[in-house]
Amino acid sequence: MTASFRDRIGIDVGRKLRLEDAIAWAAANGVGIVDVQLDTGENAFTRFDASRARGVRAACDRHGIRLGLHTLSAVNVAEYAPMVGEAVDAYLQAYVDTAVLLGAGWVVVHAGFHFTDDIPMRMQTGLARLQRLAAYAEAKGATVLLENLNKEPPEAEVHYLAHTIEEWRYYYDRIASPAFALSFTANHAHLVPEGVDGFLAAMPLDRVREVRLADCFRNGIEQHLPPGRGDFDFPGLFQALEARGYRGHYTNAFGSLDDMLAARDLFAGMVRAA
Repeated sequence: MTASFRDRIGIDVGRKLRLEDAIAWAAANGVGIVDVQLDTGENAFTRFDASRARGVRAACDRHGIRLGLHTLSAVNVAEYAPMVGEAVDAYLQAYVDTAVLLGAGWVVVHAGFHFTDDIPMRMQTGLARLQRLAAYAEAKGATVLLENLNKEPPEAEVHYLAHTIEEWRYYYDRIASPAFALSFTANHAHLVPEGVDGFLAAMPLDRVREVRLADCFRNGIEQHLPPGRGDFDFPGLFQALEARGYRGHYTNAFGSLDDMLAARDLFAGMVRAA
């Protein structure tokens, strides 16, 4: 069980490496799941043509690597300004198109953010955009995963949407497409009063395809710390999820590549000890 559990733990490479180098790094280190952003430099999705994509697909196939893409949370999915909103649609659809081109198994997306006094309009706008995106992904044969984001300090003007279970549910209860599923960032749940237990009790686990991992402090601020530097209960999370039948993948999202790589063995040891 421990070996198979370890194999289900992927690495969020983000923007740390060129995509081809990330695949080579993963293959060299026995990592079978890689999450990347394609927004900057050589990794910008506009830089991938059919020839380059064939190379990426071939490398993933050769090494047995599952690839996922991760959109920028800084792009406001809840944007309603004329022209800017249309650009957000184009951005998200381009990510889906790139996922199909590269053979990526999923695209992580977000619900956007609000500016305190415009919450209803922002949520309605974001919902409509995600509904359109789900329909687009379904037609393309792709899958998008809506992530629960982090809270911001109370005095901040800007706050991420879908950082509480109630807000997250607002979207997933209204999008029934088979191309739409969930990415559960457990450390984000640790920051809000309902906590991980509240999320686990309420969320539809059968729709969760990814669980993202980092350490942080209970009801604290947004941090992505290596395990042991906060107070997150990783053994408790793994026990609860696995007992409920979760068999999707986990993604380490903290520190350096070496930190995330070492934590795969640490987390597998926690499951073995349990």
